[in-house]
Amino acid sequence: MSTLAMDPVTGIDDRTLAPTAPRPAPRSAHVPQRDGLRSATFHFSTRPRILRVVSTQRLSADLMRVRFRADDDFADLPSISPDEHLKLFFDTDADGRPVLPTVVDGRYSLRGLTHRDFTIRWFDARTRLLDVDFVLHTHGVAGHWALSAAPGDRLGSMGPRTTYLVKDTFDWYVLAADETALPALARWAETLPEGTRATAYIEVSSVDSEIALPTRADLTVNWLHRGDTQPGTTTLLADAVMEHDFSDPNGYVWAAGEAMSIKSLRCFLTFRTRLGRDNWTVDGYWRQGEANFDRTMRGRHCLQCTPPAP
Repeated sequence: MSTLAMDPVTGIDDRTLAPTAPRPAPRSAHVPQRDGLRSATFHFSTRPRILRVVSTQRLSADLMRVRFRADDDFADLPSISPDEHLKLFFDTDADGRPVLPTVVDGRYSLRGLTHRDFTIRWFDARTRLLDVDFVLHTHGVAGHWALSAAPGDRLGSMGPRTTYLVKDTFDWYVLAADETALPALARWAETLPEGTRATAYIEVSSVDSEIALPTRADLTVNWLHRGDTQPGTTTLLADAVMEHDFSDPNGYVWAAGEAMSIKSLRCFLTFRTRLGRDNWTVDGYWRQGEANFDRTMRGRHCLQCTPPAP
């Protein structure tokens, strides 16, 4: 399914939905709350919005890209790192309008609202257009919505609330993801500096699930095909990362996917490599059988794992 269209507001042809070359990645002028030598943390005011679909494009058997405009033209939206996420809301009122949470003094409640978290795949500050990639699991509310999305359809949104920026101070990068984290990995690849050494490990069902990864980096991509095995039930991704050569400690590892299938990577990177704690992030994007999984388990070690004997 593809609904490439001319945006009547901007007059922009959305044939740029799946570019073959990396785009410039200007960084918005937001000030970090914590600014370290190798990373920075940003916090933003919560702002609910109504998004309107401009166009869609099927990227692979598993991914649909949806381009949005916003009722407030994405006022003050940050564009800083691949860590940026939006909450999207799928409930509507009796008149078909998206239902948004009420925010009072920065506080809000999501109780009773159907919502999911999504990576901001790309935001163009000039055209005020934003892309989100949806995994097409028809059993889920978000994938089902994306399959039938058409220009003019609306969703509620809120965020981002925080962003974690990894600075360009490392000699090499390892990026690892399943389908759910592939949009973030693709943004990582597109924003790495020219000539940076990088290796990607990406778990998908088959070659039909692979996508192009425009980049300026010297990127080696390893596609890991799990076949008919259900997502989140193998250690294929973690095993591939643990086979990587980590003898050079001046690098950064970013891994995201099903929480339990990649949990062992935290222990491995902590106890079996020379990497410091500022050199890696392992992030559970989802957990099998659990809706709206709490990603705050980021960074925790596996409870079953102990340091190796001296």
